[in-house]
Amino acid sequence: MRILFLGPPGSGKGTQCKKLADKLKIVHLSSGDLLRAVVAAGTPAGLAAKQFMDAGNLVPDDVLIAMFGEKLSSPESAPGFILDGFPRNLKQAESLDALLAELKTPLDVVFNLQIADDLLSERITGRRSCPKCGAVYHVNFHPPKQDNICDACGGTLTQRSDDKAELVKARLDTYRKQTAPLIEYYDGQRKLQTIAANGEPDDIFEKILAELKVLENSHSK
Repeated sequence: MRILFLGPPGSGKGTQCKKLADKLKIVHLSSGDLLRAVVAAGTPAGLAAKQFMDAGNLVPDDVLIAMFGEKLSSPESAPGFILDGFPRNLKQAESLDALLAELKTPLDVVFNLQIADDLLSERITGRRSCPKCGAVYHVNFHPPKQDNICDACGGTLTQRSDDKAELVKARLDTYRKQTAPLIEYYDGQRKLQTIAANGEPDDIFEKILAELKVLENSHSK
């Protein structure tokens, strides 16, 4: 199964991608994690990306697609994959389609996690994470047992600089402008499934599994 997740910051993409990757036993390719991995590994795309990152610049589209090309053509991705955070705009989506056509591994489904902006803001501004072990909490929905202390390792929890209230609107505006047009793009390919993402993570996950079941049944006919 080859899956792409769309959704604004705070919609729960990362959580659902990890749960689904574990369930289906396929690789979860987050753009941020993959970028750090290829840079650390010193792959050709990683070395190219590092030059831009070291200069404080955004990694350009052609380097990003080369980075994903390295990963998607590897044996690890052969059983299937889940894409998270890429593509972010129409140009990237078209380049990804061309790459997947070349690999003969087109996307099966695109899940769009839909949620109201006011709930997104509450989710984002309340997030806290542990810089030592990576555990993630929320001051309202999933607080640590002790204020600002990680349950897992005892580290001091922090708030991402771009999770602060004054920056949330800018992040959402950027998403609407750059990434939201992908909804129409993939809907035109009849691959889009919109999931209401304003409930509990487990309930949202069950909705995703139900849609996958319908898709599998339609393919088996």
